[in-house]
Amino acid sequence: VQLQASGGGSVTAGGSLRLSCKVNGHPFRISAVGWYRQAPGKERELVAMMMIGGSTNYAESVKGRFIISRDNAEKTVNLQMNSLIPEDTAVYYCNASPLKGGAHYWGKGTQVTVSS
Repeated sequence: VQLQASGGGSVTAGGSLRLSCKVNGHPFRISAVGWYRQAPGKERELVAMMMIGGSTNYAESVKGRFIISRDNAEKTVNLQMNSLIPEDTAVYYCNASPLKGGAHYWGKGTQVTVSS
């Protein structure tokens, strides 16, 4: 499984950005796909996750602002980020959880910068 992330960029507070994660390889081997982020000097944290059955999980800090969705035909998981605030500034990483457990798959990080 390989994860190809795209999107990100720089916006002013209140703006929107969209991240996409394309799952290449064998998507049936994973149980969930989502996004983590890591801000400078902070630990990596979960932003949003979508399980194979469609249920979702969001960090409290992004609930009501971010929406995770998937396009099965394109094998992508998207993160629509609205009402962005400077605290959302971080490197965002696409993540996939293996169906049988073990080490997660990670995509390359993409920078999101929100200026006030």
